Amino acid sequence: MKSLFYLLLASFTFIGFAQSNPTLKDANKLLELFENIEPIEISNDDKTVSLDITATDWDTDNVKVDYHEEVSFPLHIHFNDSVYVSPISKNKVVTSRYGWRWGRAHKGIDIDLVTGDSLFAMFDGIVRFSNYSSGHGRTVVVRHYNGLETLYAHLSSYAVQANDSVKAGDYLGKGGASGNARGSHLHLEMTYKGKHINPEYLLTFGEINAVNAEELWVTTKWTRPEFHSSKRKTTIELLTTEEELESYLNKPAEVYTVRKGDTLSKISARNNVSIAALCRANSIGKNSKLRIGQRILIE
Repeated sequence: MKSLFYLLLASFTFIGFAQSNPTLKDANKLLELFENIEPIEISNDDKTVSLDITATDWDTDNVKVDYHEEVSFPLHIHFNDSVYVSPISKNKVVTSRYGWRWGRAHKGIDIDLVTGDSLFAMFDGIVRFSNYSSGHGRTVVVRHYNGLETLYAHLSSYAVQANDSVKAGDYLGKGGASGNARGSHLHLEMTYKGKHINPEYLLTFGEINAVNAEELWVTTKWTRPEFHSSKRKTTIELLTTEEELESYLNKPAEVYTVRKGDTLSKISARNNVSIAALCRANSIGKNSKLRIGQRILIE
């Protein structure tokens, strides 16, 4: 509260000075003075007062939030930094990617770890959920100031509670194999207002913890697991400007012509798209017979 007091005191001093000095009564000069004033950060007991990201759609009892407002595509995501903090303290090895896996959607990426390895918040935010969730096991969800949420699943123990504020790099708990996990690993999800996004479209999971771009447009391609395979990384085509977005949206759909010996499985592997996506785009079944010369839409 001390900073707020000094801010008010400075304001009253400025007003009194302006009233006593005729040269400062000109509106343009006043405007120039205000423009040159450095912004003052209001603090409360040394904790910065930030945007209230808990004001709407805040659910500490469930992993999935029932959002009151449906988002429209493309999603427009902003990052304040060009890097993030790695969720683990050693090299990140992605063992399973965002995409179609075992006949169902895998809506995150799996990162290898040993039970007991420490986990860390990737960006500043507030813990929305810290509890046991069916399938995910012990889970922590952090909501960040740009609207994104990161989910850390299969933990062996927690170090935070719901409504805790965290900084990038803060300790969240220990990794493990709780819930429906085949061995110890971190299952990491990234969502924006309930829409899952392929984490590798937003971030680089390599030696450098890089944000792919400080401004990104996310189309439905990067939210639908059936367009990706969990066994290999999808070729990343970033949309970082409105011009790139417009060009992408106006690009004609890719069409594949069936050749001798082709199967849906081969076409899927060749075009890096799941069989489920091919079936949905072409209104066919996974056991449908293909004919030579048939045109298959590749979304």
